[in-house]
Amino acid sequence: MTYAAVVQAAAWCGQRVCSGNDEMPKPTPLLDRIDKPDDLRNLSPAQLRQLADEVRSDLIETVSNTGGHLGAGLGVVELTVALHHIFDAPHDKIIWDVGHQVYPHKILTERRHRMHSLRQGGGLSGFSKRSESEYDPFGAAHASTSVSAALGFAVARDLSHGSNRVVAVIGDGALTGGLAFEGLNNAGAMANRMIVILNDNEMSIAPPVGAMAKYLSRIFSSKEFVTIREIGTQLKEALPGAFKAAAEFADGYARRLISSGVLFEELGFHYFGPVDGHDMDQLIPILRYVRDYPGKGPLLLHVITRKGNGFPPAESSEDKYHGVGKFDSETGEMETKALSAPSYTRVFSDSLIREAQADDRIVAITAAMPSGTGIDRFALQFPHRVFDVGLAEQHSVTFAAALAAEGMKPFVAVYSTFLQRAVDQIIHDVAIQDLPVRFALDRAGFVGADGQTHCGAFDIAYMGCVPGMVLMAAADEAELVHMVATAAAWDESPIAFRYPRGAGTGIALPQSGEVLRIGEGRMMREGTDAAILSYGARLADCLAAAEQLQNEGISVSVADARFAKPLDTVLLDRLAHRHEALITVEEASIGGFAAQVSHHLAFAGAFDDGLRFRPMVMADRFIDHDTPQRQLEQAGLGVSDIASTVRNALAK
Repeated sequence: MTYAAVVQAAAWCGQRVCSGNDEMPKPTPLLDRIDKPDDLRNLSPAQLRQLADEVRSDLIETVSNTGGHLGAGLGVVELTVALHHIFDAPHDKIIWDVGHQVYPHKILTERRHRMHSLRQGGGLSGFSKRSESEYDPFGAAHASTSVSAALGFAVARDLSHGSNRVVAVIGDGALTGGLAFEGLNNAGAMANRMIVILNDNEMSIAPPVGAMAKYLSRIFSSKEFVTIREIGTQLKEALPGAFKAAAEFADGYARRLISSGVLFEELGFHYFGPVDGHDMDQLIPILRYVRDYPGKGPLLLHVITRKGNGFPPAESSEDKYHGVGKFDSETGEMETKALSAPSYTRVFSDSLIREAQADDRIVAITAAMPSGTGIDRFALQFPHRVFDVGLAEQHSVTFAAALAAEGMKPFVAVYSTFLQRAVDQIIHDVAIQDLPVRFALDRAGFVGADGQTHCGAFDIAYMGCVPGMVLMAAADEAELVHMVATAAAWDESPIAFRYPRGAGTGIALPQSGEVLRIGEGRMMREGTDAAILSYGARLADCLAAAEQLQNEGISVSVADARFAKPLDTVLLDRLAHRHEALITVEEASIGGFAAQVSHHLAFAGAFDDGLRFRPMVMADRFIDHDTPQRQLEQAGLGVSDIASTVRNALAK
């Protein structure tokens, strides 16, 4: 057994905790000899096909033990092998859009021995990451960035008189994002050579939506296109020189006319395809051809793949095993964990359905995340009141603004981290016009294995500075029910509410939501020495810290702010005047809830009277993937940290 194989087997055993009942992974004799892309430059087509099969097997085995994004990676195994066979990474820059599909790329780029640490504390990221490897020239976990990034690399190369190639791999789902079109438009108008590979699997996280998806489908399904190309190819081989050139011209014309690749041609790209992304006999020659294509300007290669390819359970699954927990690598059966409480996402979905049953003006909008946000369940009952706009957060907000202008009640269900992409629309299209768009911000706070890029850190800051915005945060799932009802009833201005990832606290849920009084918090515990004012899901930890301090003889009040804007200034003044110290706690960045509180207290003169104020927020750094609890501890927001902050404030 080679060293690489020994390392891989050891890693596998370390992850699985090997026992006599465990089956060993399938043998991967060729992959065991591959450490870096250089090792597969001289492989034959047959060996490349074997290598792809072994990478797929290795990928399934790895993710079955770690969980993560599987379906997208399975779909690009052959494409990844072919890219690293034809191009010279890391000298050549290969830029993967989003990053869900980079696991095969990591396996082939000196990281196979660490794949058992995927998405775990101190381990490999689930996305491309510059600090992790020289083979990752550009980090990404939000969609539609690759074309713009590739153009930047190409221009930098040309300005410095370099010779490397630049390749962007973008999915058809990511192509629905506006940034992708901005990049295509700019790149097509320039002479810089770059290659865009359109990985068309008719699937992003959910089935594709929009005109672009239909357009790409027409290209792929055009029998006339296939027939003419086949006839043209056969005819060219039988003709002498001059006639062959004429046939090539006719073939190119037919390709542009019938395949409708004319869209990309008109944008300034040389269009090739579509080709079968699982057929090495097609991939290798076409990639070599576009790599060495003469002339200037960008090229686009249209590759057809199947998400989940090669693993029957993924192929038959509705989401193609996009994101999975641990599972049986043979049967695909998922490990199930008994939840002590429904997830916040489920509670939001059920609450929105209940409100929509009573109000037919309520509509739901998602940006290609129906299952992640719970809107898929809403769609089962109200299919005509759900709008999936694709990976286009900016469009979703402006679309919602116009719906609100016409009297509808739009709920934009979106991850906090993704709504960052639409700050301009929130300000200009919603807030300036004072339109009552409702923003349901899922995954607020730390998100565990998805790490830095998906952490919902900034929504309080970037929405709290917007005039007229109402901001709420749910301390538990029962509060979330009330906040959905409050948002549905509020029709005066934009309103947003945040809630975390994962299961709720287990608190009993109300039969129906209560409409909260805007800007009114609640006292949870009375004390005399210090006060803790919580905003959002850290309330339970604040109460636990207060109980710990009570056992030490320190009396602590705890309040749930509920609102960051408008603040409950009556409650805030009461806490400030009756206690020596006031500590605010929020699972978010600096500039959020605490900024609103300190601004009020400063003008109210509370600091003039000696109030000891301590704002607890996320650390001023990006925290890597780990368990959510470990991330909280690293950020200094755990129970012991809260208690320590109170002690220190009183000691001073």
